Amino acid sequence: MAIVREPAPRNLAGNYEFKPGRYSSHSLMLAALPAEGRGRRVLDLGCGTGDISRLLSQRGFEVTSVDRPCLDRPRLPETVQFIEADLDRGLPALLEPPFDYIICGDVLEHLKDPGATLASLAAALAPGGRLVASLPNSGNLYFRLNILMGRFPAHDRGLFDRTHLHFYMWSGWKALFEEAGLQIETVRPTAVPFSLACPAMKRTAQAAESLYSLLARAWKKLFAYQFVVAARRRQEDP
Repeated sequence: MAIVREPAPRNLAGNYEFKPGRYSSHSLMLAALPAEGRGRRVLDLGCGTGDISRLLSQRGFEVTSVDRPCLDRPRLPETVQFIEADLDRGLPALLEPPFDYIICGDVLEHLKDPGATLASLAAALAPGGRLVASLPNSGNLYFRLNILMGRFPAHDRGLFDRTHLHFYMWSGWKALFEEAGLQIETVRPTAVPFSLACPAMKRTAQAAESLYSLLARAWKKLFAYQFVVAARRRQEDP
């Protein structure tokens, strides 16, 4: 693992654990990339614990991972370059674009100016490249009901994560991508991660996730826990 440090203040967004469930954002993001990397270049922005970077490296992708300066560095193979940087200061100058794929998992909602970051990422894509991102849905029924009851919780993770700086419904995310010069091609909803909330009831939680995924696909704006999108630069042909 090659480690490159770029001086930066500490980012307050917490690490999210890897979610291997069939309907999770991590599984859907991994499914959006080819099964075989064949040396194609991937930027994993906000790599967290490094699980996605590690899996993509095993598939044969050339991976560069970026995350905030922290005491616990992600566990990455030697083939993965890791750059420490504060994304609120922009993309690190040490990056070497273009990239065939850029992954933003649980990242944009934590940034002061996600639109500026998206515009920079659009410029860093190779011709025909794709940006794959997971986006929390503030139009989710649970979110709406809390607001209706006059509540705005501050949780350690999830839709009411205390470190989120932005809360967008689908229309807000779509507009943000368009303003950054990105055209969203596909949208897939994730289910509420019942398996993480109720690990002692694994089978029941998995069944609940399966049922919930049907609701989310039928009515994304109301039931999607997150949106997993794939986007390209708007001026390119599909």
